[in-house]
Amino acid sequence: MNDFFSPQQRQMQDEHDTRKLADRLQQIIVERHVNEQHQPFIESRDFFFLTTIDHRGYPTCSYKGGNPGLVRVVNPGELAFPSYDGNGMFLSMGNIQGNAKIGMLFIDFETPHRIRVHGDASTHSDDSLLAEYPGAELIVRVKISELFINCPRYIHRMSRIASSSYVPQEDKETPLPQWKRIDLLQDALPACDRHIAERLGGIITIEEYSDRVVKSDD
Repeated sequence: MNDFFSPQQRQMQDEHDTRKLADRLQQIIVERHVNEQHQPFIESRDFFFLTTIDHRGYPTCSYKGGNPGLVRVVNPGELAFPSYDGNGMFLSMGNIQGNAKIGMLFIDFETPHRIRVHGDASTHSDDSLLAEYPGAELIVRVKISELFINCPRYIHRMSRIASSSYVPQEDKETPLPQWKRIDLLQDALPACDRHIAERLGGIITIEEYSDRVVKSDD
């Protein structure tokens, strides 16, 4: 892991007299595999933050939510997680197909703790794990390059209220997305979604949808 730090990071470490500290922390906390401490934490999470890199070099940061166990430790060097129905832009999944490098951030806001993962990801539409994630469209597998715990001192303590009703559940119909009722989108929806506005009570304006979001009615 001699290339863990960039020249720019080294320069700043030298300016602040933290090069020795940075090297020691790298030796202590940066690992290449999930250990017995990491696995229960990762597999207990029902959300994480995913970063991917687009074709222009911009990082795309995305929130990924689901049921507890959303991310599975396949083996000490590999993670897997599902991709559910989104807005049809396929920003994260498309980015992965163009650039496999990703980052993952797991956080517990109630008992402050966090783990970062760097790895190379790939998407799979015929993965055997699809059967274990109802509603999943793809499975993403991540070959871990680096994994490390971060200091939790700046993590704000927050309480969990409820799970999203939109997370797919086995043997339960997933609610239809309200945003697909927006008038400006009707002629652009894929054929399989053109019934949604009627099912949910009719077409609405983007202003009406925004008002629902502000009031947490969606």
